[in-house]
Order: sequence, then structure tokens, then C-alpha cells
Amino acid sequence: MRGGSNGIGKPGEPPPRKSTPLLGRRSPLIDLGQFALFGAFFIWLILRGADSLEYNWQWYRVPPFFYRVVDGDLIWGELIVGLGVTLELAAWCIVFTLLTGLVTAILRMSDSLIGHALATTYLEVIRNTPLLVQLYLFYFVFSPILGIDRFWTGVLCLTAYEGTFVAEIVRAGILSVDKGQWEASDSIGLSRRDSYRYVVLPQAIPLMLPPLTGQIVNLIKHSAIVSVIAVADLTTQGRNVISDTFLSFEIWFTVAAMYLVITVSLSSFVTYLEHKVKVES
Repeated sequence: MRGGSNGIGKPGEPPPRKSTPLLGRRSPLIDLGQFALFGAFFIWLILRGADSLEYNWQWYRVPPFFYRVVDGDLIWGELIVGLGVTLELAAWCIVFTLLTGLVTAILRMSDSLIGHALATTYLEVIRNTPLLVQLYLFYFVFSPILGIDRFWTGVLCLTAYEGTFVAEIVRAGILSVDKGQWEASDSIGLSRRDSYRYVVLPQAIPLMLPPLTGQIVNLIKHSAIVSVIAVADLTTQGRNVISDTFLSFEIWFTVAAMYLVITVSLSSFVTYLEHKVKVES
């Protein structure tokens, strides 16, 4: 019996590959059409609800809250000022959150009993209490003790909260690196710090990028909570504009769209970085 009849080749030859039918790729036009239909239905639903409330749309009053020109000078509106505060707050929180998460993950994986206990206590306390309660504690208790303003109070609170989730992401990424990499770094005499710096983290970071992106997006969305302590971020400015103009629908939709642009832009940028890392590796 010949080898080709039962899928077995000649002795010494590799077995023939089984051909699998190629799955047809769906056209991006279909996805675009589905998104357009969903968007149209969502807009129709909003308009229908506004009509039932007999709401009078006044979109023409929104642009001055972005910018206006007075005597030839460009003056940024309340929403742009609030956007700047939100971006500054998010930037500081991202830096401190990544550092906090990295240090916490290393301490939790270390052989130090005190370091492990501190990291575990921090994770359990922060993750099992509401963010709003933590913000009030930071504002009414820690802020007067540390002598910091409400902006930095919001930064510290968000850093402490988001750092717990980043710590678990970092720890999972480090544990995903093969044990042989640690043994190889030990065999060439690298210290623990150099092993993390030159061997482990460069391999773990590409694995961390997708979950870290989602966590950073959550951080930006959670930053709106600082409005309860009157930090002049985008949400606070939106509330102030609504209290002055009663443009509830227009302003909240505008604020939501601005947050959406920030998060989608960030996700697209990290996706580009992830693709670039894969190509270089």
C-alpha cells in the first residue's frame, strides 16, 4: 500500500501537511455598516427621548465653551480648560501608577517578609474599599496632614487605587516569563536588579501592554471622580457650564465625546506600539 493512500509518507520523509480551508475574511464594510446602524439607532433613541421631554436643542451655544475670540485674542473656553486639567491629572497618575504597580509587584514577589506583607496589605485594603470613600479619606484626612492641594490629592488617590490593579498585571507578566530566563541570568552573574532590567522586563512588557492599556483607559475614566472635591477637570467644568446654561443634553454629550476621543486615541497609540514591538521582535 502506498503512503499517499493513508496519509503516511515514505520512511524518513515528514508526514504531509493537512490542508485546512481558509476562513473567508469579513469585509470591513460590513463592520462599518453595523457600526453605522448601531450609531443611527442610538441617536434616534436619544432624539426620541428628548422629544418626549419636549427638550429644545441648542447646539449653536456649545462652540463658545471651546474657544472664543475677543478683540482679536483667542480665549479658551471652559471645556478646553477642563480638558487640559484632565490630561495633566491623567499624565501624572499614569506615571505614578506604573511606578507604584511595578514596586508593589516586585515587593510581593520578593523574599522579604516585610515587603511582601506591606504589598499584600496595601492591595487588600485598597481593592476592597470604594474609590469614592478613599477619595474622601485622602481629601479630609491625608490632604491636611501632607499639606497638598485638591489636585494632588486626586492624583495620589487615583494612583493608590489604580496601582493595585497595575501591580497584578505586572506580577502576571513577570511570572509569564519562562523560568529558564531567570536561570540563564543567574548563570552569567547578573544581579536581581539587572535580571529584571535586562532579561525579565523586556520580555514581560509586550505581554503587559494589552491589559495595561485597558487599565490606563479606566484610569482616565475614573479621573472624573475628582469632580466631587472640586478639581477643575473636564467633568467639573461641564457641570459648571450646565448650571449656568441648563444645556444638559448638549454639554454631557460633548463631555462624553471628549472622553471618548482621549481613550480611543490612547488605545490606538498603544496598539501601534504593540504592533511595533512584535515586528521588531
